[in-house]
Amino acid sequence: MGRSRGDRPGRTEGFCTKCGHPYSFVPKLRSGDVVRGQYEVAGCLAHGGLGWVYLAVDRAVADRWVVLKGLLDTGDQDAMEAAISERRFLAEIEHSNIVRIYNFVEHLDQRTGSLDGYIVMEYVGGKSLKEIANERRRPDGRRDPLPVEQACAYGIEALEALGHLHSRNLLYCDFKVDNAIQQQDQLKLIDMGAVRRMDDEESAIYGTVGYQAPEVAELGPSVASDLYTVARTLAVLTFDFQGYTNVFVDSLPDPEHIEVFRRYESFYRLLVRATDPDPGRRFASAQEMADQLTGVLREVVALQTGRPRPQLSTLFGPELRVPDTRLFADADDTVVSRLGHRPIAPRRGGLFGLLGRGPGPAGAHAGAHGTGGAAAGLAAGPAAATAAAAAGVAQAPAAGPAPAAAPWGPGTALPSGAPGGAPLPALASTATHVTGAPVPGPRRTPPAPGTPPAAPSPLAAGAWAGGTSAALAPVAPPPLAGASARDTALALPVPLVDAGDPNAGFLTGLLASAPGDLLGALSAAPADSAELRLRELRARLELGELAEAGHTLADLEARHPDDWRVVWARGIASLATGDDEIAALSFDAIYDAFPGEPAPKLALGLCAEVLGQLDNAAEYYRLVWITDPGFVSAAFGLARVQLAAGDRDAAVRTLESVPEASIHYTAARVAAVRARLRDRSPQEPLLADLSAAADQVEALRRFGLDPERQERLATEVLGSALDWVLSGSRGSDPGRTSLLGSQLDERGLRFGLERSYRVLARLARRGEERIELVERANRFRPRTWV
Repeated sequence: MGRSRGDRPGRTEGFCTKCGHPYSFVPKLRSGDVVRGQYEVAGCLAHGGLGWVYLAVDRAVADRWVVLKGLLDTGDQDAMEAAISERRFLAEIEHSNIVRIYNFVEHLDQRTGSLDGYIVMEYVGGKSLKEIANERRRPDGRRDPLPVEQACAYGIEALEALGHLHSRNLLYCDFKVDNAIQQQDQLKLIDMGAVRRMDDEESAIYGTVGYQAPEVAELGPSVASDLYTVARTLAVLTFDFQGYTNVFVDSLPDPEHIEVFRRYESFYRLLVRATDPDPGRRFASAQEMADQLTGVLREVVALQTGRPRPQLSTLFGPELRVPDTRLFADADDTVVSRLGHRPIAPRRGGLFGLLGRGPGPAGAHAGAHGTGGAAAGLAAGPAAATAAAAAGVAQAPAAGPAPAAAPWGPGTALPSGAPGGAPLPALASTATHVTGAPVPGPRRTPPAPGTPPAAPSPLAAGAWAGGTSAALAPVAPPPLAGASARDTALALPVPLVDAGDPNAGFLTGLLASAPGDLLGALSAAPADSAELRLRELRARLELGELAEAGHTLADLEARHPDDWRVVWARGIASLATGDDEIAALSFDAIYDAFPGEPAPKLALGLCAEVLGQLDNAAEYYRLVWITDPGFVSAAFGLARVQLAAGDRDAAVRTLESVPEASIHYTAARVAAVRARLRDRSPQEPLLADLSAAADQVEALRRFGLDPERQERLATEVLGSALDWVLSGSRGSDPGRTSLLGSQLDERGLRFGLERSYRVLARLARRGEERIELVERANRFRPRTWV
């Protein structure tokens, strides 16, 4: 019908040659026509799927602009009246993102004598998403996709509108780029012709190929199919989606071929879930999808601007604690200056000697503090010290037998009688698992050729036998303090209590209970429920009752296999007991389900770090930290893997980005000072780092850092500066500046170290410690006549 043949144009009016039904593509209203004595037609605006769209003036209501939308053909009067009656419910819909329908009217066509029906709608000025997308062109003429953040903002507004319709038991059915208009700073749905009731099983279903969900043809539309159309629209807007109506009509292209998917992993995962072939695996509601899309938007904007965009989660509570804020072990037993440390003669026992220390050779005492022959030669000048160090005599071995090794350590199985050694019952995987499979990593642009391989993980060296926490092995350089697996796993955010759980109110009052007390209180719960068992599982993990925790988890998985909170608990339990790959798969499943949440990315970063995948760990930590500075453990984790990879500068920048409002601000700045200087060669150009470290110590002093930590940090800075000066490194200029009130030369730095150690001696609580600190002060004191 209406098609041209050869040189003969197609007919705009006529009868179908097959069924004989009349048709017409000619506008039935002309400029100046008045419909129902109220709406004066100004002209045609467009032609839609259901008929012509006219612009008119409402002469009865302040001459406001309105839109009249008619039907293609209304030859069947009874059908037309039934259709108008069916659609009158649309006039009751009021939402800021949905075009307002004012009225339904009939108009007598003077030419045919038939009564035609029209929907009277609010006039919405602006451009459709299709027009906005088509106007963006590259120099070669190809369409330039919309920025992801702009498309996400459109999607959030569309989901708000669809959520309102769903709350009224209505389905939109045909969301696409043609049916939404941007009016100033607001998006509006403009075509309500396909809207239908959820329980309607008789009226025609309208949709568009490439946007409509695949199950609609057989099962009909649903909330899940509406959300599917939003995700497809986002895909069409954000990249050049060739073949979305044929080759990829029911799927998405490979993310490796789409730049926006490689750059924004969370955005890709959101589209994957919203367009899952199984409607039951998509988002449960428009609100849930909008929440996750908002989280993705915040992440995208944070990555683009470098400014955090935090928000409160509707699924997870805040970060409970940061288990590893030290990064570096304290320097109590570390010599702060290897070249400037002067050995002294051993003291005798007795009243004026060190308590409990017997006589021994001078080298033994010096070696206990990490000094040696190079330090002994400092009296002859820096050159002699440097030569001695180069000759390999900088660290003389201590006299006497070596200390006994620990009966077990990281990576060593605990004896059968060790506390907490009971193995956890086998934990079934939440996904297909292949032993040795890598942690699912964030998709990003592949590294450039020649990029060096990642360094071993600082956490991978620590093993947990039978769930017992062991100190994580340090990585050099620099050595890291580390944290236990159980503490790290239990420090991850906890899912909020499901408000629909029968014990929700009861459990809210037990949030601050100690694990032991909590188990007793749970026995008094009014009913058994998933949240009750989840709380019991966590309490048993905190108490180290791993066998009982395994049984509780197995029971939860049998009763609630589809509860995402159970999958999260599986990840926590697996991470706490050393089954790191199962933990990673569990957390990855949560990331798939909730791509806008920081918690699963934080957990995946930790799993990747434990498994030695530093590149993946750094990327997950970075995503979390740059989006929400409330997750301070992401900053420390990122700094940890950067240090393990040898990138000190990046680690310092990360630690110094912890905001002053954080309770971990001081710990982060202390770690940043140590990251600049710990285990640095004095031959390196250290002046810039020494100056920055000294400024940080002064700033921490003004911030209120306690005197003991002030002075200990000062000794590390002054000691590094002394080594740098004594090494004769290029660029050293002793008279150019000062550090922490000490002149930047050997004499000034020695006086500074002596002063700091004497302050520490006054602050010491034990006599032995006080004597040791005074000895250290004397070792660094410059030679004087008095």
